[in-house]
Amino acid sequence: MGVATDSPVNSFSSDDFAALLDAELDTASDTSPDREDSDADEDKLSSESISVKRRKMEASVDVEEIGTSSSYQMTENSSVSVKTDICTHPGVFGGMCIACGQRVDVEEGHVSLRYIHKALTFKDDEITRVRNRDLKNLFRQKKLYLVLDLDHTLLNSTRFMDVISEEQYLMGQIDSLQDIPKGSLFRLDSMHMLTKLRPFIRTFLEELSPLFEMYIYTMGERAYALQMASLLDPTKTYFGTRVIANDDCTLKHQKGLDVVVGQESATLILDDTEVVWGKHKENLILMERYHFFASSCRQFGYSSKSLSQQRSDESETDGALASVLKVLKRIHGLFFAEETEVGSSEIIPLDSKDVRQVLKTVRTEVLKGCKVVFSRVFPNNVIAENQHLWKMAEKLGAVCSTEIDSSVTHLVATDAGTEKSHWAIKEKKFVVTPQWIEAANYFWFRPPEENFPV
Repeated sequence: MGVATDSPVNSFSSDDFAALLDAELDTASDTSPDREDSDADEDKLSSESISVKRRKMEASVDVEEIGTSSSYQMTENSSVSVKTDICTHPGVFGGMCIACGQRVDVEEGHVSLRYIHKALTFKDDEITRVRNRDLKNLFRQKKLYLVLDLDHTLLNSTRFMDVISEEQYLMGQIDSLQDIPKGSLFRLDSMHMLTKLRPFIRTFLEELSPLFEMYIYTMGERAYALQMASLLDPTKTYFGTRVIANDDCTLKHQKGLDVVVGQESATLILDDTEVVWGKHKENLILMERYHFFASSCRQFGYSSKSLSQQRSDESETDGALASVLKVLKRIHGLFFAEETEVGSSEIIPLDSKDVRQVLKTVRTEVLKGCKVVFSRVFPNNVIAENQHLWKMAEKLGAVCSTEIDSSVTHLVATDAGTEKSHWAIKEKKFVVTPQWIEAANYFWFRPPEENFPV
């Protein structure tokens, strides 16, 4: 199976450059050229080829339609009259301003959307306009945006050289690349690796597609990202060209929503790593990592055996993706529910809502009604309220305390022999390990306490 290195591009013939984005992101209305033709087109981006595209435009263009302060005319013989002193150069395609046709150097303050086309950049204020327009269209469809990580979230990959003897049996269970929709374990000879899709992923994507416009966002290389996208979405039904890789990121070792054509207030993120989303943690739903291969466990320093070594896998019905699917559906339903202001019968408009607030509300329901005290979980010389596990419990709706009293429901401990542990057992309180809170954070429900004994 071939791996494309750049996203295909439609004919650039609209008099409103935002229409280009609409066309590129409308995955159901475009037939992509093959790789060879796409490369040839990109290599020929020159003033002559752009002029040919411009000649396809109407003889005159309404300034308000393109949403810029430019004033210009285009005629059939491609002569251009441009007031260069007022054109804001809202975007650049192939080195030329998409509004006035002048050759322009890309400067600071531009956003590159290389995953749509490597020659496409927009000014910050213009991408804001496009986002606002796209949001209105999305709300009409009752959809939100969903950004999905790949590795350890939707799938797990390993190199041939990292496959251990206990995993050799997998070579007899490889699924054919000719029948991807029915497979879950693939051998990718061109990339020298095996890839295992997470259980329930097909149903997960199918059920979320009517509710969310979905993006893939990975820190991996573009060739790898596109190959994984072809396994998850062979017909380009779910993602289209919305596949973002490491060379699209604007900050090193960080992911950002600045390259996503979607408003932050309407975007959810699903990822197994929190630290890469430094600016967007309020949008993030943290996933339990999927460690199918032994190399994945070694990568994170785990001594336990991987799923493949145990010859098992996550549950389809009770696994991580099935659990988070329920959460995403609930958040979507709450966001689009008709709500009124307190003391008023006026319905709150969608554009004034923020999915981050809905996410926060749903998260606080997980451990609502629980009062937690910690015992020997944190070092003596630290402030407990500043510790990650304490903050996690509070975000899940629990009340945390350093003192025991009758209102305490749970003691989180690492040692059953402490004074607090003896008290909790005597008073018939729940005594659980810190993993109980972590499990609640991953699965978005209160886990059975008996599964986490100290």
